[in-house]
Amino acid sequence: MFLGEIFGPDLLIVVIVVAVLVFGGSAIPKLARNLGSAKTEFEKGLKTAKGADTTTKASDTTEAKAPDTDK
Repeated sequence: MFLGEIFGPDLLIVVIVVAVLVFGGSAIPKLARNLGSAKTEFEKGLKTAKGADTTTKASDTTEAKAPDTDK
């Protein structure tokens, strides 16, 4: 089953009309703006986590290569 068959343009129009009725015309741009900023913050968090993960792996590798002088 193809999603284009289920979610056609007529369903999209109905969803938009219901959203305007529920939220009001002035709230829709605010909602879209908030979703965009949330996406941006999420992507920043992912990049920060990846950067922290690579620095942790690099320091673990450096520690593993250090000679053991306690013997």
